[in-house]
Amino acid sequence: MKKHSKTIDLLSCAGESFNAAAWDIYPRPQLKRNSFFSLNGCWDFCLNENPDISLEFNEKINVPFAPQSVLSGLRRTVPDRLYLHYRKSFSLPEGFNKGRVILNFGAVDQEATVYLNGIEIGTHIGGYEAFSFDITEHLCDTNTLYVVCKDNLNTAHLPYGKQREKRGGMWYTAVSGIWQTVWLESVPKEYIKFLKIDCDDKSATVYAEGVSSGLVTLCCDGDRKEFPLLNGRADINIENPCPWSPENPKIYNFTVRSGEDMVESYLAFRKIDSEIINGVPRITLNGKPYFFHGLLDQGYFSDGIYTPAEPEEYKRDILSMKALGFNTLRKHIKIEPEIFYYYCDTLGMVVFQDMVNNGKYSFLRDTALPTVGLKRLPDKLLHTNTADRKAFSDSMTATVKALYNHPSICYWTIFNEGWGQFCSQRMYERLKALDKSRIIDTTSGWFYSGESDVKSLHVYFKPVRIKGDKKPIVLSEFGGYSFKEKGHCFNPEYTYGYKFFNKKSDFQNALYRLYIEEVLPNIKKGLCGAIYTQLSDVEDETNGLLSYDRKINKADGEKMLNIAEQIKEIIGGLSLDKQSD
Repeated sequence: MKKHSKTIDLLSCAGESFNAAAWDIYPRPQLKRNSFFSLNGCWDFCLNENPDISLEFNEKINVPFAPQSVLSGLRRTVPDRLYLHYRKSFSLPEGFNKGRVILNFGAVDQEATVYLNGIEIGTHIGGYEAFSFDITEHLCDTNTLYVVCKDNLNTAHLPYGKQREKRGGMWYTAVSGIWQTVWLESVPKEYIKFLKIDCDDKSATVYAEGVSSGLVTLCCDGDRKEFPLLNGRADINIENPCPWSPENPKIYNFTVRSGEDMVESYLAFRKIDSEIINGVPRITLNGKPYFFHGLLDQGYFSDGIYTPAEPEEYKRDILSMKALGFNTLRKHIKIEPEIFYYYCDTLGMVVFQDMVNNGKYSFLRDTALPTVGLKRLPDKLLHTNTADRKAFSDSMTATVKALYNHPSICYWTIFNEGWGQFCSQRMYERLKALDKSRIIDTTSGWFYSGESDVKSLHVYFKPVRIKGDKKPIVLSEFGGYSFKEKGHCFNPEYTYGYKFFNKKSDFQNALYRLYIEEVLPNIKKGLCGAIYTQLSDVEDETNGLLSYDRKINKADGEKMLNIAEQIKEIIGGLSLDKQSD
């Protein structure tokens, strides 16, 4: 395995055009106020073995980028034994405090203790969830914020995804500490703490946590419609709502007013379900058969690792894949900042959202044996540590709460290829209790041990052959064809993938044949979605349609659009079958 020093030169200069204000945007598109004060930018930083507040800071770091990244200004590893210490001084703008001041963190990996002016104000555990503290009582004219972080990656206790201290192959560089926006907002004493939005293709309900009464005002094609908020609930009904889809990503903006507080948000009318159509189980979108033509999206970036240099990079990824005819991204065992899901909502990209795994990975059990056919394994005795199970379950609950309102998310994946898998039947029931409105893929790939809304297959080393099933069939991973663009790869000396090509034309032709010969013929047999591996190269893994630096699109646009058109024709025929029924 090659070390970082052998990787391409683009990493050494990736931060040259970094704009410190790029992430100074409001981080919550579905709970937005006219109150925002960013704490991103240059912070004091140090590493040491002491968890107490450090008084000696010998480095600077660019927040919100992890210290392992180029964009942080450090690009260094963080051993498990060391604590990450952050310090930032600030003064509030005049008139900012309207009653209460809330300190918000988008995400900190994995454990964070927060101090303001030397006083401990709280601790959070979990590397992917947003968290906040009311700091009103501890504010001064000039304030010093301290954050002390610990990243115990080697224990595998907390969800960690694809991170690995010793990266290589399908495992990637770890991140530690602050990796999403840090910001302040001011709220009145009584304020809207959270919104939950329930929608189908005909109606919606908005729940406001923290207040009981108010008014919801919906913008509807130039008109403004008002709905009372009573006991924290408003029922939204309009005439002939336009349903959301990737082809027509219609959203409806609305505001919620309660007392002195007002927030902006949006909703979409969208229903995802499964039906038997002409004797075959199908996933339907707004009552019609839909084929989820997608890509695995790891969410890693060459310069920022977990965090792109600017939010617009998410938008560019989405639009570049839509330009190839894709309509779905499987967000693979990572939770993104909300701006990613906002772009999917507004630009029209379905998201298959994975939960982030914890637990120890075993190559023999989780990869080698399933690859040769052992795909059923009782999971009640897997990953039996009670604390680890609770950490995963708590993370799943937090993920659903955080992302529930986004119409682009149509599908949850609980466990991927046995990683951290346990008691899948119980976890399916728990997730279904949290969210009945989406498709649940309990065990993506293998180790089918409980209920699931789909039959989920991973196929890499043999032809794709679909047999009829009682449930909709989703090819949730396949392909993985590798072509490495010289000068645009992470590691010139090592390549990871599932089938290798030296010429771009050979790669493009093979990719086209893969869809024409193995995906399209299976749609009529019950295949409802196909997730190709993957959107972009990630470090050693060079099976992306985009290069590692995202400067090269390896795919043949004309061929890919031809595939998408043929998919639409097949699905159009299924819709006619449904109408004739």
